[in-house]
Amino acid sequence: MSQETHEVFTAAQKRDLRALCALMIPASAQYGVPGADDALIFADIVDSVGPDAAAVSEALQTLTSMSRGSFADLDVEESASVAEAFLSAGGNSVGAVSRAVLQCYYRDDRVMRSLDLEARPPFPQGHTLVEGDWSLLDVVRARRPMWRDVR
Repeated sequence: MSQETHEVFTAAQKRDLRALCALMIPASAQYGVPGADDALIFADIVDSVGPDAAAVSEALQTLTSMSRGSFADLDVEESASVAEAFLSAGGNSVGAVSRAVLQCYYRDDRVMRSLDLEARPPFPQGHTLVEGDWSLLDVVRARRPMWRDVR
């Protein structure tokens, strides 16, 4: 992403976002994976917010308000409590933060390898599906049509 994205967030907002990332997806020695606050993953998060930058900034302002100051400076119990309330409130801004964190975390090669998945883009090779397993389309079939009937 461009340099513009980096300028959207203040140093304090980046600290708060990184602390929130650590709580959302902590590192796991058991599974050998980094947390979402890992330097590489976090840099990807900041670089990838793109059109969601305004919503993420709004979320960070809400987080600061809920923390009555810097979220990153809260102790472990307080930060967990504030993060739980913040994330369970939902809304567009919380969704933007969640999307950014999850998409960047699950495209990290170390995370993909820990899931026994090849660390590569899904295309052009694609992924092998069990032939004839039509149940994979049940979710799509259950959706309302995205088109308008022409009569």
